[in-house]
Amino acid sequence: MKDLSRSTGQATIPVVLMLTVPPDERELEKEREAEMRSLLDTAGRSVVAVCTQHLQKPVAGTYIGSGKVEELAGLVEDNGAQQVVFDVQLSPRQQRNLEEEVDCAVLDYDELILDIFARNARTSQAMLAVELAQSEYDKARLTRMWTHLDRQTVGGASGTGSGFKAGTGEKQIEIDRRLVRKRIQDLKAKLKEIAGRKDRAVRSRTDAFNIALVGYTNAGKSTLMNALTKAGVLAEDRLFATLDTRTAQLFLDRFHNVVLSDTVGFIRNLPHTLIASFHATLAEVREADLLLHVVDASSSVMESQIAAVEEVLVTIGAEGVPVIMVFNKVDRCYSKTILLAYRRRYKQSVAISALTGEGLDQLKELIKANIASRSRQVQVRFPLTDGALDAFVRSRAQVTSEAYEDDQAVLTIDADDRLLAELKANPHLVVC
Repeated sequence: MKDLSRSTGQATIPVVLMLTVPPDERELEKEREAEMRSLLDTAGRSVVAVCTQHLQKPVAGTYIGSGKVEELAGLVEDNGAQQVVFDVQLSPRQQRNLEEEVDCAVLDYDELILDIFARNARTSQAMLAVELAQSEYDKARLTRMWTHLDRQTVGGASGTGSGFKAGTGEKQIEIDRRLVRKRIQDLKAKLKEIAGRKDRAVRSRTDAFNIALVGYTNAGKSTLMNALTKAGVLAEDRLFATLDTRTAQLFLDRFHNVVLSDTVGFIRNLPHTLIASFHATLAEVREADLLLHVVDASSSVMESQIAAVEEVLVTIGAEGVPVIMVFNKVDRCYSKTILLAYRRRYKQSVAISALTGEGLDQLKELIKANIASRSRQVQVRFPLTDGALDAFVRSRAQVTSEAYEDDQAVLTIDADDRLLAELKANPHLVVC
């Protein structure tokens, strides 16, 4: 039986990287390879050889052509590789056929991303989300786990008349399918409960202006989070360092109760099972008042990275949330000319370096302008002796002037629609 194990227990696993680049995207080949190498390094794998095919249309049975399959098998043997990793999603049939041909485990893009998420999950919520995505992925691939068990035939099977009885392999597959289906149901139930709590918690923050950081993985979101809030969020120069949402207060002069959240990074072709599993974590993005879309200005493929993030935002239903484009890492900018063109394309944009602090003041001004644009000035009147109400108003709004008439306090404040609705609902307070 062939050893098709997905993990060897070694510090790093030697792999052959299979790149499948369409002919009209050849200019992205170097960037695609660099990103895959970074992903593989994050996943504890070392690239011992690279095979590339400029493929216009995938081959049904093996995705790549027969000649490339032979070349791949040769590279595996010559370099002692234990796995082949594709940069695309493969069908279960394609994976099974390829493993037979190259005589080692074949991982597709989805399996690699799932492995990285599993390695980086720290909280119970993230672990549950990753396990659900992995279970959904494995469900369609159970058959190949037991192909080494022969189908057994036993004459005179009772009640069937067929003379056949399910073999060991078939019975094991059915058992595993039932177990996986049950586990998926249990995980979904647990995550649904967490999602409900998370959604209620996010919606309950009506007293805060909620800002969420989004962006391609390793664009510098966590570094920016720390620079703006001193939150102490883990910031590493590696992909998917952050899977769990972190929230901290952002202090902006006269604007009170501004909350900033750091979220999981996105990537091209992020598996839909992962997006669905991380529904609860991404509530911070869907329910945000403002998104800071952090872009790596040092990357030569900003266009595709921006498109990948925007695609995920549409998928999770956050495409309608206002956005400020934050072009980060300008201290290592790929092209000043290209960056200027992007700045002109996006009206609400700013160029910064979260590492050096360059441009952070301009970013804060843009945020404040965005908050101010949603507020209007009103006067509120309430009994002078109502200290609790006075404290409430001052904690929720910026007071621009105050006066006292007889037994009434008259405060002029800046308030958005949510706060105005709360104030008008208070019977002890008059809004005018």
